[in-house]
Amino acid sequence: MQDDPIRLAVEFFCDAGELVALVGPSGSGKTTILKAIAGLVKTRNGHIKVGSVEWFEVERGLDLEPQARRVGLVFQSYALFPHLTAEDNVAIAMQGDRARARDLLARVNLAGLEHRKPAALSGGQQQRVALARALARDPAVLLLDEPFSAVDQATRQTLYRELAALRRSLSLPIVLVTHDLFEARMLADRMVILDHGETMQSGTPAHVLSRPRNARVAKLLGITNHFSGVFRSAPVGETMGTLYWGPNGEGIALRTHDKRRLPDGQRVIWVIAGEYLGLQTTPGENGDTIECRLGDVLPLGEITQCKVRIAAAPSDTVTVNVPTRFIVDHRLVVSMPVWLHLDVAGIHIMPTRSVENARWSEPDR
Repeated sequence: MQDDPIRLAVEFFCDAGELVALVGPSGSGKTTILKAIAGLVKTRNGHIKVGSVEWFEVERGLDLEPQARRVGLVFQSYALFPHLTAEDNVAIAMQGDRARARDLLARVNLAGLEHRKPAALSGGQQQRVALARALARDPAVLLLDEPFSAVDQATRQTLYRELAALRRSLSLPIVLVTHDLFEARMLADRMVILDHGETMQSGTPAHVLSRPRNARVAKLLGITNHFSGVFRSAPVGETMGTLYWGPNGEGIALRTHDKRRLPDGQRVIWVIAGEYLGLQTTPGENGDTIECRLGDVLPLGEITQCKVRIAAAPSDTVTVNVPTRFIVDHRLVVSMPVWLHLDVAGIHIMPTRSVENARWSEPDR
């Protein structure tokens, strides 16, 4: 980058009518990518194409100026003109067409508030004005830079629903920058995980969150349940291999599907999503539970986060979310024995050789 110190090695696509979420920690390049698409930062190389129109192509010397790119951009701060009304803020983006400005404001549920200035509008209402202004240019792509971060949780939920409804009438690609995994999972068709300006993994939210490419991605996604193990291949003619929980191939044996991608005896890191875990107060009848001791218990309203220590692997702690009612009804306290139900269908195994170094772009068409 000439005007920005972040080095980008990113590739992704976004179809018309699709919403792609760019997710990553601060400094991963999310906002810079939006600015590059909009032409607000200059890049030394790369390729940007929207529909059938090339916006940027190094080899051909093509680099459209920002005003020539049909971009609707909603900033984190909204960037409204404080001295102008909502109607004027939208109309200024389309040569003063007030009738269409009012139509767009009505479309984002601001009918009747056209003559208010930003200071007289709530955070959620200001966000709607910014969205209407972004749509005023009849954009070919809509770019949203953490547009919900400045509003409270209740307003955010309302805006999620409104954006989801608005998307049904928009046939254009939408790229959303967010650090909120819940937000990405709720709104996005696909998500792209970024780290230090590089694409680590892309795919549907369900796929990425349950099948992280490596331990670095798992860490970025906040997946706490990741463990060491050794994988033993399925015998010839069988489909189920064995994952031994523990770094030396000793301890609990978990039967899991063998995709024939790992050699026998491969040391692995494995993760499991929370929805595949549960707690109970008695052993399972089919031997499908693991004895534990209850550790930290953190009530979070209707849900309580529990940490349990595995009896056969005392160095490992598993985090499980259970209904708070379960804790209360069974009068569970720290150090009490409990049994972990682990659905092996949720196990995802990664070879240790790719734990930190792999970078991965996995389009999911």
